[in-house]
Amino acid sequence: MTARLPVFPLATVLFPGLVLPLHIFEERYRALVRHLMALPDGTPREFGVVAIRAGWEVAPGGGRATPGGGEITLHEVGCTAELRQVTELADGGFDIVTVGRRRFRIGDVDRDSAPYLTASVDWLPEPAGPDEAADLLAARVISVFRQYLGLIRPDPEEISEQLPEDPTVLSHLVAATAALTVDDRQRLLAVDDTAARLRAELRLLNRETALLRQVRAVPVPLAELASPPPAPN
Repeated sequence: MTARLPVFPLATVLFPGLVLPLHIFEERYRALVRHLMALPDGTPREFGVVAIRAGWEVAPGGGRATPGGGEITLHEVGCTAELRQVTELADGGFDIVTVGRRRFRIGDVDRDSAPYLTASVDWLPEPAGPDEAADLLAARVISVFRQYLGLIRPDPEEISEQLPEDPTVLSHLVAATAALTVDDRQRLLAVDDTAARLRAELRLLNRETALLRQVRAVPVPLAELASPPPAPN
């Protein structure tokens, strides 16, 4: 099924079920928020969040062009953000809270019919029903993710105790929480199969955990790292 969505390019990747707060200050996106708020009750108030492949998130002068004159380019797969809370500010801007809802693949992009981008999108499939392979992989991902959190957070138990049991929800949480690149996150968002996404996350978590352990093993005193280099003679 194809639909048309307002599109909000960002330098980040949104996943289903994850919270995304945004400060809206550009007029084109103020217009988007006003459009969503004016929709009839019962109509989904959602827009597409798509990670920027190249270009600028906030263009000079409020336009869409990069300094070199080219348009921004977007990744093909994004996630809708459902508007949950809106606070209107004195300067006409908004602070909003959104939650990721459903994944889509972008078709044609319309840059002219509205102040903001719109695009035709095809909804991507989500898993339905139990998946034994995903269940087994989820247990392994939770174990490795807890080790990873122990290396990067002062109190990893705060998150590890709240890890979801549902494999799909877990896969989205890990992808959004781990310190991955936008490209890594984008590849995970584009995976349709939960088991395949969890396998990819296992590889990424093992890679990141190994790197963190190597970095921590370097015997350089913190005081030395904080000291300025000696002045040249």
